[in-house]
Amino acid sequence: MTETLPLTGERTAPGIWHENYWYARHLAAYQWLTGLIPPAGRVLDAGCGEGYGAELLRTAGARSVVGLDYDPTALHHIGKAYPQLRTLQGNLVQQGLADDSFDLVVSMQTIEHLWDQPAFVAECARVVRPGGAVVLATPNRLTFPPGNWYHTRELSGPEFVDLVAAKMEVTTVAGLQHGPRLRAWEAQYGKIVDAQLADDHQEWSQSLIDLVRSVRATDFAVEESTPTGTADSLDLLVVARSTR
Repeated sequence: MTETLPLTGERTAPGIWHENYWYARHLAAYQWLTGLIPPAGRVLDAGCGEGYGAELLRTAGARSVVGLDYDPTALHHIGKAYPQLRTLQGNLVQQGLADDSFDLVVSMQTIEHLWDQPAFVAECARVVRPGGAVVLATPNRLTFPPGNWYHTRELSGPEFVDLVAAKMEVTTVAGLQHGPRLRAWEAQYGKIVDAQLADDHQEWSQSLIDLVRSVRATDFAVEESTPTGTADSLDLLVVARSTR
């Protein structure tokens, strides 16, 4: 049995019950973008973390998936947990990859961790083939709780779009929201994220424990929008095309 990647607060991972809400929320975004995988396409997951998202892209039809991350512990874990993935250790703002190497570049919940965000966007634009797609996701600064010390800069919808549009043509803007079941729980008990952050998971109420354990990716919805229309979204997603 593969060991679970240790939690640091910087990334989430499957198989940890009190992280299940965040895992399912991230997984919902990955599932949404699988429709963008070109037939027999080469995919780069930049900032792949634990590897579950890259593995989903591989099983969804990509010809090959490369997971790029700076953390050797994460890459070692991927080698054991997802042996069919190829991994590379590297700096996301200086990726060391050839121009036009990939048909699709994906980076989910990564850009907010980086000091040089424009350089990262430029690298994504460089390594994707002309006409290829880049999909980026990030928490919405307007709704995400403040104080995550792993984040260097969080973005609103318009800020995110402007950042990406400086190097590529933005074709789709979308926001991730809670679905009906999660909204119903919040109507009775209050905001799910706030409830999780208020206490250590060992002190959670039984209703919160039951909810977190049961959350699935299908409890979230991704809806296309405009940059300003994402103001109340939990997470922001942008699809862009290389114009080179």
